[in-house]
Formats: sequence, structure tokens, C-alpha cells
Amino acid sequence: MTDPAGTDAGVPEPTARELTAASAVFGARLGLARGFVAHLASSGIERGLLGPREVPRLWGRHVLNCAVVAELMAADASVVDVGSGAGLPGLAIAIARPDLRLDLVEPLERRVIWLKEVVDDLGLDNVAVHRARAEEMAGILHGDYVTARAVSALSTLAGWTIPLTRAGGQVLAIKGRSAGEEIDKARKVIRKLGGGTAEIVMAGADVLEEPTTVVRIPVRPA
Repeated sequence: MTDPAGTDAGVPEPTARELTAASAVFGARLGLARGFVAHLASSGIERGLLGPREVPRLWGRHVLNCAVVAELMAADASVVDVGSGAGLPGLAIAIARPDLRLDLVEPLERRVIWLKEVVDDLGLDNVAVHRARAEEMAGILHGDYVTARAVSALSTLAGWTIPLTRAGGQVLAIKGRSAGEEIDKARKVIRKLGGGTAEIVMAGADVLEEPTTVVRIPVRPA
């Protein structure tokens, strides 16, 4: 693995509390998580995948916020990450859980190029990157779980994620304080697409000061 940031002092170190959480979440792969953060803080900022103001918050607000979603997933499962962008949550989950198989779906070429560079540099053999829109992958990719973060409102996101979810699988969408309102607005769409009752669950409550809010949508067996 190369050093993507060289000796750049701008690459953030986790706070003591974040380091404790990161050690619990990533375990022996903490070095890979550090490498991912270094990529985000250097080439990720340079190529416009994240704003420079996010650098001090990369560990807590972004990488750990995403990685803890893996605790909601069964062993050896397949995961499709929609709108992967800067690898959030897809790459964070892949680093935390090497037993999972991740397919990252991203339509923008410059982001796909960056994702592939990071995957290759970190040696993540459980990740494949696809340049496509989510709706183009329906019938091609199917995951036991389908994830998304900061992609679209749930009423739209449901149409992109549920068709990629295996029967009996789950959509896990990272959301904020408006999660309940989004569920209310999306109920009819979710039901029409074959989704069950959406619920809000919290991930990372044992390690994060602010747990991650996740909307979980079960997909009914065929």
C-alpha cells in the first residue's frame, strides 16, 4: 500500500475517543482504515469528492459513521452499495468486514476511477466497482443488503435499492434526523416495490458518541 498523502500534515489523526471506536470497529484492519482516511484527505479532496472542511471530521462523521452499519449484517453476506461516491459507506464497510462481498455502484467516471485506485492501493479483494446507475443494475446485481448514504430522499431511493435486494434481504439506508418523515412519505412506494415495514435502527451505539441512524427496509420473499 502506498502512502497517498506522503508526509502531508493535513491527514487527520483520530481523537482518543475515535481511536478507541476505530480499534473496536476495524480491529486488525485499522491500518487499512487509516489508509482510506489518507486517500479521502488527499486525493478525495483534490478531486472534489469531499469538501476540505470535512477533513477534521473524516473519522467521526464519515468513516466510523458508515463502518458501524456492518454490525447490522450477517456473516459472509453480499452487499450492493448505491451511489458510492467517496466510498461511503461501501469502502468503510468492506474494510470493517472482510467476510462481506461488496459491489459499489457509481455513475460518475471520475468517482469510479478514484474508487478503483483506492481499492487497488488498499488491496481490498472483497470489493468490485461498477460504473452504472442503480436502475441499470436491476436484474444484474443482487445483494443480501443494499446500502446508500446521502444519495436521495427515501421515496426515490427505494426505487433504486429495493430492485437490487435479494428476496428476504434488507435495504440499509443511512439517514439523519428526517428519517421518520422520509419513511412516512415513502410508505406507498416501498410497499408497491415489494418492501416490508420500514423501521429506524441505530448502529454503533456501543462505540460511537452519536450512533448512526439507519432506515432498514426488509424485502419480502418472492
